[in-house]
Amino acid sequence: MGEIVGHKLSAEEQAFIDAEDFDQFLNRIIHDWLKTLSFLAISLVPLFFILDYFIVPKNLLPQVGVYRLIATLIVMAQYMTIRLTQPSKLSYLHGYIISIVVGGVIVLMTRDLGGFFSSYYAGLNLVIIGVNMLLPWRAIHSALNSLIIILMYTVINFIGIEAYRSDYLINNLFFLCATGVIAVSINHVKHILIRKEFYLMGELKAARDAIWSEMELAKRIQTALLPDKQKVQGYEIAAAMKPAREVGGDYYDIIETPQGDKWVTIGDVSGHGVDSGLIMMMAQTSILSKVCNNGSCSPSEMLDAINGIIRENITRLGSDHYMTMMALRLNASHLTVAGKHQDLIIYRSALNRTETIPIPGTWLGISADIKKGLTDVDVQINRGDIVLLFTDGITEATNPQGEMFGQARLEQALNAYADLPVGKLRDRIISDVNAFQEEQMDDMTLLIIKK
Repeated sequence: MGEIVGHKLSAEEQAFIDAEDFDQFLNRIIHDWLKTLSFLAISLVPLFFILDYFIVPKNLLPQVGVYRLIATLIVMAQYMTIRLTQPSKLSYLHGYIISIVVGGVIVLMTRDLGGFFSSYYAGLNLVIIGVNMLLPWRAIHSALNSLIIILMYTVINFIGIEAYRSDYLINNLFFLCATGVIAVSINHVKHILIRKEFYLMGELKAARDAIWSEMELAKRIQTALLPDKQKVQGYEIAAAMKPAREVGGDYYDIIETPQGDKWVTIGDVSGHGVDSGLIMMMAQTSILSKVCNNGSCSPSEMLDAINGIIRENITRLGSDHYMTMMALRLNASHLTVAGKHQDLIIYRSALNRTETIPIPGTWLGISADIKKGLTDVDVQINRGDIVLLFTDGITEATNPQGEMFGQARLEQALNAYADLPVGKLRDRIISDVNAFQEEQMDDMTLLIIKK
């Protein structure tokens, strides 16, 4: 078939549709629908005995009951066979058997009830429609199936009666043939639609694979941009970032310039996904350039410069994203911090307790001028002290009861695992969050700095 509902197929597309995979796809659908068809036959064949009770002469009821019992048992055996076997190129034969068995019952009843004079032949229309509407087989099978039922009706009734009226015969055959033509026509269109569905699924799979490949590439690029530093002069550092999707909007960086300036930054772009990840990478590149060119600047000056770049890029993208960010400049005895992000959590080794320091500031990308909203905060840091930085994906991790992990649990975890090496401390906290939450809904980043 060279055309599918107005879509002209190329040679490659035609070869794809005509491949053996399509036959396997069709066989699987036929096999699945045969279960429904046989179950309906098992239910309806004996149920129609209620109609027989009111229409069939009492002396014929036992005989009709035997017909229906035998047909039901045969279809039950078919149903079990279909359920216990795998789809194959011969699965469609079950459709013929069901038609012959159920149609045969109706044909025998018409013979016993007056042959071509009996109105019971109308049940054959139900068989033709039922089988051909439920089974998505090829139109040729629909035509053959209808022809077999009509021939059974004609031949058995000719053999079983001595006289008939041609007008009754013509009337009955006309309606049976018309039903068959309608069934074949509908089945033909249905089969075209099934072929189209198969082709579109192939296109969808190819598109999905292409998108997935590009997403994997974006993920590898983002991962490659993450710092691999585990130590800067005077500090041990451990970090982890786990995106909620293939590409995340969380950001962190660890920078040590040739001049000896030491910086740690962490941030979170609103939302998550490709666009958030793109803004995150823009911010990372801009910060690295700014720090390397002027590493002696204050954190507030750096964030003010980065804000202009991020705001311009967000405007070009036509998005409404913004970014929270905190920048820390590490010195020998203290940290200089600026930027509106999460609170700064510090474990004081000498006191064996945690301390929370809110840092005032403003988000990036919201306003063109944020200089007045930024303040540099100096924080004393002693040997053994641990600074914990995080994004809201950590504290807003939610358990099945709807309860968030929260900052209090995070401080408790830091206090409990503070004696561990920074790498193991990071892993234990991440493990606690993963065990707590039902499903990760947001990007998670955790960064630990130990003096």
